[in-house]
Amino acid sequence: MLSGKRILDLSWVLGGPFAGQLLAQLGAEVIKVEALDGDYARRVPPLLDSGESPFFLSVNRGKQSIALDLKSPEGKQALNDLVRESDAVIYGFAPSVPQRLGLDFETLSQINPRIVVGQIIGLHDKDEWADAPAFDLMLQAMSGVMSITGEEGGKPVRVGYQAADLVGGLYLALGTAAALAKALATGKGEQVQISLLDAQLAMLTWQAQGWLSGGPLPKATGARHAMIAPSDTYLAKDGKWLALAPTGEPFWIKLCETMGRADLPQDPRFATGAARIQNIDALTQELSDAIGTRSSTEWLALFKQARVPAAVVQNVEEALSHPLTAARDMVQDVARTDSQETVRMLGNPFKFSGMPDLPFPPPFAQDTVDVLQRVAGYSSDRIEALQRAGAIRVRQSVSV
Repeated sequence: MLSGKRILDLSWVLGGPFAGQLLAQLGAEVIKVEALDGDYARRVPPLLDSGESPFFLSVNRGKQSIALDLKSPEGKQALNDLVRESDAVIYGFAPSVPQRLGLDFETLSQINPRIVVGQIIGLHDKDEWADAPAFDLMLQAMSGVMSITGEEGGKPVRVGYQAADLVGGLYLALGTAAALAKALATGKGEQVQISLLDAQLAMLTWQAQGWLSGGPLPKATGARHAMIAPSDTYLAKDGKWLALAPTGEPFWIKLCETMGRADLPQDPRFATGAARIQNIDALTQELSDAIGTRSSTEWLALFKQARVPAAVVQNVEEALSHPLTAARDMVQDVARTDSQETVRMLGNPFKFSGMPDLPFPPPFAQDTVDVLQRVAGYSSDRIEALQRAGAIRVRQSVSV
């Protein structure tokens, strides 16, 4: 775990903040450093009755919030004083911004030789790509992900959640954690840069390697797996879709027996994995006809008893209400920090023994005074002077 590590999260919107939340879920103290008008994500609609954005809440749990004007000398000095007492800084600025603001690795290393800097960018840090806009849909399109998503021959579609931003955040958290391990071992800091495009290309894994090795160009195949059959969705009698993934001959044979079609594995068209891929349309028809004779509930009961890999395609409400979700503590009632109310939120996927639950996402600038006093050692007079100079905001002075 990252207990005892302090991370300054200067990122905003989604990918970088998701990385910061992951690092908090791994045990780090994460201080969210916001601009004087707050993270834009706080205002992404639709807003709750409380005025908060679920978009912001989803990636900022377990952090503290301070507000600094990094373009002012006073605000920049305050950040430097925090860097001196921290272990890592993460941000998602355009490549040209860190050096202009004095946030590049070389500058921060002079303040704290042990500092780790984690940077997330869109495309590249040089030439024409350095300042090009890079949004999630663009990145899914550029990386080839949309070409393998959706129905065969249909309109390209994106992954249902913001895969480019969130996967980039995963890589940023992982890279930052690795750099922290190096800094702990050597006493010297490290810089890690994550390109959202690089991260999407890396996730192509076997599709990319197959083409690089001379194989066919990957394409969209709907829910059907391009290399394993059967592995697809089939419509049950009650109108619900069943996902079947009987990978390997024992599971394939057990599926057929459970469906009352023990003859299928003997059919030369379906006798081997390669044969099933070659005759996928015929196989799909056979399985669709069989699954259509019973409800999804009936099939799940039979498949569970026979240990056949199967699941109903659930919507988000069904997934979050599933008993397994509750058993894994993946939906929690989290107490707000400023009232007696609780808010239902996603839980921590990292299950460490003795790991405390993360608190509610921070109100804007809630911790400015505490962090500057506790971490940087600022006096009340100095904080008041910074506030008069407009270099900081505190919770009482602004509402977002």
